[in-house]
Amino acid sequence: MWGSTATKKPFRWLVVVGAVSALALASCGGDDSSSSSNGEFSKVVKPPKLSVASPPDKATDVLTSTELQFTSQGQVKDVKVVDAQGQPVAGGFTGSDGKWLPSQQLAYGATYTVTAKATRKGKTSETKSTFSTMSEPTKVFGADINVEQDETVGVGLPLVVEFVEPVADEKRAEVERRLFISANPSTEGSWHWFSDSQVRWRPKEHWKPGTKVDFRLAIGGMDLGNGYYGKRDRVGQFTIGSEIISTIDNSSKTMTVTQDGVELRSFPISLGKPKFPTSSGTHVVIEKRRNITMDSSTYGLPVDSPDGYRTEVEFAVRYTWQGEFVHSAPWSVADQGVTNVSHGCVNAAPENASWYFELAQKGDLVTISGTEVDVDAGNGWGDWNIPWEEYKKGSALYAG
Repeated sequence: MWGSTATKKPFRWLVVVGAVSALALASCGGDDSSSSSNGEFSKVVKPPKLSVASPPDKATDVLTSTELQFTSQGQVKDVKVVDAQGQPVAGGFTGSDGKWLPSQQLAYGATYTVTAKATRKGKTSETKSTFSTMSEPTKVFGADINVEQDETVGVGLPLVVEFVEPVADEKRAEVERRLFISANPSTEGSWHWFSDSQVRWRPKEHWKPGTKVDFRLAIGGMDLGNGYYGKRDRVGQFTIGSEIISTIDNSSKTMTVTQDGVELRSFPISLGKPKFPTSSGTHVVIEKRRNITMDSSTYGLPVDSPDGYRTEVEFAVRYTWQGEFVHSAPWSVADQGVTNVSHGCVNAAPENASWYFELAQKGDLVTISGTEVDVDAGNGWGDWNIPWEEYKKGSALYAG
C-alpha cells in the first residue's frame, strides 16, 4: 500500500476490488427475477455494470498525470491501456480507492484506449473508452531529491523533495498523494511540508539497517497550481546502511561513535565558544568534504574582523546548513576535551577526524547535548527534533 506506511511492492501495481453494489431482491414484475414452475421466485444474475468514470469517454485535454477511475458493480480486472500505435501502458491500482495509475507519465498530445472487465457471481462485462491528453505546457517545474540512485545512507535520513517553484497550497494534498514510498521491511512514516517548495518523508523510528527503499514522485504532468505543471516523474532506490550514531557531550567534551550498537571510539573534542555556540539537538549528516575553505564572511562576519577567519580545513562532515561540521582542527588539540574555542564546529584531532570521516555516511545521526542553543529543525535535516505526532500534522493529508 502506497502512503504513509511503506510496504515493499515497488511499482508492481495491485488490483483492488472496486465498489460493489448488492443485487436488488426481485420484486413483482422486476427484470431480475423469473417465476419457477412451483410459483417461487428465483434470482437471475446479470452481468455487472461497468464504465470508465474518469477520464470520461472521448475526453480531451486530459492531464498526462491522469488516473483511471471506474464505476462498477463488480470486481474490476484486466485493465489495459494502449496508445494510438497499440503499445501497452503499464500500471495498476494504487490502493483502496480503486484508481488505476500508469507506471509512468503519459505522453502529451496522445490518444489512449482503455479496456477493462468486471466480474460478479460468475458474470463478466467489458467496457472500452478513449481519451486524449493535453498539449505540452510551457510552464513546468520539477523537483530535486537528496539521495542518489542506489546510494547507501544512514538510519536517520529523511527523504527530502525540493520543488524548483512553490506548490500552490490547494495542490499540496493532491501532490502528496502522488509521492510514493515503498520499503522492505515495511516502515511507518509520514510526509511533512517544511515550506511551499519542500516536503520530507521521515520514518516514525530510525530506519532499520538493510532496509531497501523505492520511491516514485509521480508529479509529471500534474497541475501544481499558479499555471505550472510537473516536469517529470522521479523514480529511485536507496539502501539503509549500518547504524552509525555519534553522541557529543558538551559537559565532558567528548564524541562517542557507535556502529550497530557497539562503541567504536570515544575522543576529546572542542565545541563552539559561548559567542559562537554549537547547536544542540539530533542532527543528520548531510555531506562530507575532504577539503574545504571555511570563511566567516559567508555568514556576515568579515574575515579581517577580530573574530573573522578564512581557514583551510580537512575531513569535514557537515550536519547543518549554517556551516557546522565535525572536522580536523590541529590548532585546537590542546583545548580538546578541556574548553570550547571553535566558531560552532566540532573540532577533533586529525587522526580522530580522518577516522570519523572515513566511517561517516550521509544520513548518520549526530546527537549533541549541553550547549547554549538548540538547532532549528530547518537548519539541516533536523526532522528528528520534531515529536512524531507533531511531525504527522505537517502532512497535507493529516486527518487528526
